[in-house]
Amino acid sequence: MMDELTLVQRIVVWILPVMFAITVHEVAHGWMAKQFGDKTAYQQGRLTLNPMRHIDPVGTLILPAILLLTFTGFIFGWAKPVPVDARNFKQPRKAMMLVALAGPVSNLLMAAAWALLARIGVMLQVEFVSMPLIYSGVAGISINLALALINLLPIPPLDGSRVVSGLLPDYWAWRYNRLERFGFIILLVLLATNGLGLILAYPMYYAHQLFFDLAGL
Repeated sequence: MMDELTLVQRIVVWILPVMFAITVHEVAHGWMAKQFGDKTAYQQGRLTLNPMRHIDPVGTLILPAILLLTFTGFIFGWAKPVPVDARNFKQPRKAMMLVALAGPVSNLLMAAAWALLARIGVMLQVEFVSMPLIYSGVAGISINLALALINLLPIPPLDGSRVVSGLLPDYWAWRYNRLERFGFIILLVLLATNGLGLILAYPMYYAHQLFFDLAGL
């Protein structure tokens, strides 16, 4: 659907969905941590929707721009992680699991919100109003589903790994968490070899179908 857009139009359509998806994801982690007693992110001014407080030069700007300019049809990124201090939690393992899940859950909720926005565009049937809403809605659904599904992968330090770690016995959780130093390399290899696409192909397809149906597309 995006193929008919010019490069400038693509940038305009994607910029807000990408910034909101990445920013809200991190704020959700910090907000959930605060509910369990860790105010680190709050004290450092990270519980804000101001994207300037969350921008990571590579993950927020460079990588999404490269993926957009190379017409891969697949865009994702990340923000500067919010600080979380598990020593402030009464039940660290349980709290860390829920703090980790807050990010992907926020992306799924945002995907639903963008789907409803696109549905409004479909219902209006006034081209100069409808098309921006539909295109933005599609971009919002796509980036948020990508972030949710990628972050649920059990590759340290992605959010899914925090859930797996919380379910493992202490010794195996410690061994598993040591993979974190290789996590970014593993993710890059999967991306470069299209392994990431193969792993996420079916979940992404069915998730898109669900949210596009909600959008009336």
